Amino acid sequence: MSPRGYWYAAGHYSASEHGGTHIDAPIHFSRGGLTVDQIPLAKLIAPTVVIDISEACNKNRDYRLSVDDLTTWEKQHGQIPGGSLVLARTGWGKYWPDKGHYLGSDVPGDINVLHFPGFSLEAARFLVTRRKIIGVGIDTASMDYGPSRLFEVHGIILGAGLYGLENIAHLDSLPPTAATIVALPMKIKGGSGAPTRIIAVLP
Repeated sequence: MSPRGYWYAAGHYSASEHGGTHIDAPIHFSRGGLTVDQIPLAKLIAPTVVIDISEACNKNRDYRLSVDDLTTWEKQHGQIPGGSLVLARTGWGKYWPDKGHYLGSDVPGDINVLHFPGFSLEAARFLVTRRKIIGVGIDTASMDYGPSRLFEVHGIILGAGLYGLENIAHLDSLPPTAATIVALPMKIKGGSGAPTRIIAVLP
């Protein structure tokens, strides 16, 4: 309670640009790429397709979404439209906040034994060159699967001027098509990424 008789609360805030649910801006892996504050708002509101690979991921912690997964989805739902945001549903959200299961290790800073699903290089190239998407997202800690050491998927997606969303929650609540995602990152000037509030508008 303030001495003047009213309630007042305030605090200091600091966080990694790439912790929790967040966006990767192109500059994160692309020299000279857009920073998070430069990504046009129109590209952060997008029609969304959800590729469900959770069954395969249950069998293989290091599964990577493949071109076959994409073309199989398209046989059922039609070609992925240009301008879409493509989300990979691995089912990994069920492990949060158990770091041992979610990341493959609960030892702080231990990056040598990470195991979780991601996108394959081939799928990333396909989406960038053949489908003209605006970005990708996933319900794991990274677009690249856990054992990756070169982060090639980041290089492909961000190098093409697209963005990535990571650690997305509740992808099991979205239909394969027809949802619209609104991704609202903290507007950090010059940021390589930012904590992001993601909202889905359902049909």
